[in-house]
Amino acid sequence: MIAAQEQGLLKSLRRIARALELHSRRVNAEIGLTLPQLVVLGAAHSLGETTTRAVSEAAEISPATVVEILDKLEAKGLIERYRSRADRRVVHTRLTDAGRATLKRAPPLLGARFAQALAALPPARRAGLMAGLALLADLADPADAAPDPSDRSLTP
Repeated sequence: MIAAQEQGLLKSLRRIARALELHSRRVNAEIGLTLPQLVVLGAAHSLGETTTRAVSEAAEISPATVVEILDKLEAKGLIERYRSRADRRVVHTRLTDAGRATLKRAPPLLGARFAQALAALPPARRAGLMAGLALLADLADPADAAPDPSDRSLTP
């Protein structure tokens, strides 16, 4: 029974991943950014002048990946980075006018149709969905997961 549930869950996760991939391509064609770049740009906007670590935590993306994304956003002129005057080891990030303009014209992160369908759900159903997805993400998080002793792919 559990194997059938896992298979059903995997199918649903694949459908979600495919939908995200397709939407990311549409967003990239429309505004020239991938979804992760748009998420990082949005996090930097909501935090104001901030550090890479804070953007990483807000976007829930690893610091190393955020640095790569910020490099690309800076090359596109959407953000600027500068060293703190108080502590030269700290690098701050802030949006440029072009970055703010890009965010204003960006489509919803998950697509307009999805945003409308989600908004149409009763609040309790939306809250339950969010809680279920958060739990699923926690269960799937490889950082929190102990190695499965029966998984032979982990042995050298």
